[in-house]
Amino acid sequence: MTFFEGMTLEEVEIGAGVMRLRRGGDGPPLLMVHGNPQTHAMWHAVAPRLAETYTVICPDLRGYGGSHKPPATADHALYAKRAMAQDLVDLMAELGHDRFRVVGHDRGARVSHRLAIDHPGRVERMALLDIVPTIEHFERADMAFAMGYYHWFWFAQPHPFPETIISAAPEAWFRAHTNREPKDDGFFHPDAFADYLAAARNPEMVRGMCEDYRAAATIDLEHDRTSREAGQRIRCPLHVMWGTKGKIGQWYDPVDIWQRYCDGPVTSQAVDTGHYLAEEDPDGVLASLEPFLAG
Repeated sequence: MTFFEGMTLEEVEIGAGVMRLRRGGDGPPLLMVHGNPQTHAMWHAVAPRLAETYTVICPDLRGYGGSHKPPATADHALYAKRAMAQDLVDLMAELGHDRFRVVGHDRGARVSHRLAIDHPGRVERMALLDIVPTIEHFERADMAFAMGYYHWFWFAQPHPFPETIISAAPEAWFRAHTNREPKDDGFFHPDAFADYLAAARNPEMVRGMCEDYRAAATIDLEHDRTSREAGQRIRCPLHVMWGTKGKIGQWYDPVDIWQRYCDGPVTSQAVDTGHYLAEEDPDGVLASLEPFLAG
């Protein structure tokens, strides 16, 4: 299969700015949201096959890839998961979809979690890959988390300190950052890798990425605490997945944690991968996703 076979690369204007995305298929709408430090290109081996059943939309989050990149601000509100989720709701509405299924990985899964809390009527069912809720990471933080996910604290340092360091050697940084489980040079598809590096070489993307993490450590926690105290939980069916070679299953009981944040049923699947599930084992990811998405 060629890179995103049968899917078109598009730009769509929403109120906040331009969103770059891949779109394809003809069926119920399915939103797929990428993680860090990637773009929508991470879904290249999964999205075209799901597009045989669904209308699949794979956008770049604000701050990432080819989507709009707001400036850094003192309160980081422009990169709150609430603002990023609103982009996705606006994008789907612009494309004619008021209710849809969602699959999110890494940062995209965190945005998807907030989307399901703030817009429960929009989400039919949701799959989240390789995360537990952001607030749980911070509240349970220990030495293993600080060392394993050190970038959460580095990226969150004041602007422009981390941006300056990353932009001095973006390709070296990208290779080191994505090597939490050792990878050879051919791990990422060459077209995806080229897209990731093009983004990493863009100082505006690096700024947006760091603002994303600054928001996670500040305004997102405020929103998460407020939602938890108000009893706002995920209402739709939830499917959680993680890579057995990664940290989520080592550090946490992800199903037990997610059940505390969900009113609907929670199903799960561990996949024999590292953090980049959809690129390491697309067949395993599809085998788990397809029956869940079909409902």
